[in-house]
Amino acid sequence: MLLPDALDEEAAMSEPGYFSDHSMARRVMSKRVVGLTYGQRALVVGAVNPLLYVGTAENTEHRMTPYTRLSLTGHLFEAVFLGSKAEADRALEFTTKKHARVRGALPEDAGKHHPAGTGYSALDPHLMYMTMAFTFDSAEVMYDLLVRTLTDGEREGLYQDYVRWAELFGMPADAAPASYPEFRASFDAYLASDELFLTDEARLVGSYLAGQRVPYPQRMPLQQVTTAAFLLVQGSLPPRIRQLYGMRWGLADQIAYRALGQAVRTAHLAPPLLPPVLRGTLLGPSAPVYKLVSRREHKLVTKGRPSMPGVDPRNWVERNSIEQRRAATR
Repeated sequence: MLLPDALDEEAAMSEPGYFSDHSMARRVMSKRVVGLTYGQRALVVGAVNPLLYVGTAENTEHRMTPYTRLSLTGHLFEAVFLGSKAEADRALEFTTKKHARVRGALPEDAGKHHPAGTGYSALDPHLMYMTMAFTFDSAEVMYDLLVRTLTDGEREGLYQDYVRWAELFGMPADAAPASYPEFRASFDAYLASDELFLTDEARLVGSYLAGQRVPYPQRMPLQQVTTAAFLLVQGSLPPRIRQLYGMRWGLADQIAYRALGQAVRTAHLAPPLLPPVLRGTLLGPSAPVYKLVSRREHKLVTKGRPSMPGVDPRNWVERNSIEQRRAATR
């Protein structure tokens, strides 16, 4: 199976794809600051849905390389948003084959709304919608924060593009609310409900993705870049989500977050103020950066250093089958 290679910036923005150059999807997702931050935020927020988190964690091939999985997912999503139809179709075919095998049931209780035995499937229309909802919400939030505030019409256009994007991955159109206002009301109500639940593993993984835990020291300038990204992700989280993760967030954090967000916004609102060498970094696919993150992770793993210390490389079934065999031999 061939995956779309790193998107050629000029070709990706000109060759016909499922979304036109003037679509809100391309206008938003072509902003590199959105592409580099929305995925992490979506995973941190989305982990509060135990069916999505457990379904992914129990079936992924990347338990030891979570950032590689994040990079692959971002690469696939970007191929559909920014690539040609040929690139998008390869990404969609790859994803469809992977999702066909993702089904099972919660091995343990995950809050009162999700008892052990509750089934999940990557082909479940509602779970497809929830995946779209977390992804869209994060793209919208990061664009508002780091580029400019969307108008009501642009917000509706972006939402409809995301529904279309989810349809390409197999979601029935009627699985999503018909309009942006309906979506925002229902999604905000969900985030305020008692349906949210973090498993212990989801809390640990999410704390790494949000930068609440940083396992290894980094060299400059990588440390500055990742610290800034973590600040933006944490600051953009709804207070309820930070509370579920037990994240500390004070006035100093809020001031630093607002200042950084405004600085990035200014760069987008007044690009002529930037040196030519920096102007080109604002637009285009983020796939090249995804590859750098993946390579760094693989270097850690080859040296025997887990990417996220404390996360068991075995899924629940593997862990418990070993423990059951040990108990039987006692």
